[in-house]
Amino acid sequence: MKAKHKVYYNLHKKCLSVQFKGKVIEHTISICLKDVIFKVSQKGRERVLREKRKNVHAFIIGDIAPRHTPMYYWDEYPNFERQVTYNPYKYNSFVYADTLEPIETADYAFIKGKEIFVLN
Repeated sequence: MKAKHKVYYNLHKKCLSVQFKGKVIEHTISICLKDVIFKVSQKGRERVLREKRKNVHAFIIGDIAPRHTPMYYWDEYPNFERQVTYNPYKYNSFVYADTLEPIETADYAFIKGKEIFVLN
């Protein structure tokens, strides 16, 4: 399996951290991923619930969309269909913000700060 990028919101730096092969390679305010998987470590979530303290346990995983494609820039491609959210105290997975149905994959995800939008 080809290595994918893992993205998570960094509470300390107030931005997104991008991991590749286990190492943070970039900090950014926004990013677009393609062929996306939404992953929550249940053991990490259980630790959050037990300790009432956040830790990195939820990732958006995928390939970084090329920066020269319109899909990469929210202002140039504002038609992402739905918003996605995650709260370890309420949900055990990422969910659609409007229906609270779980989401596992998406064709594209645009992440800006704590906001996540998907396009299938």
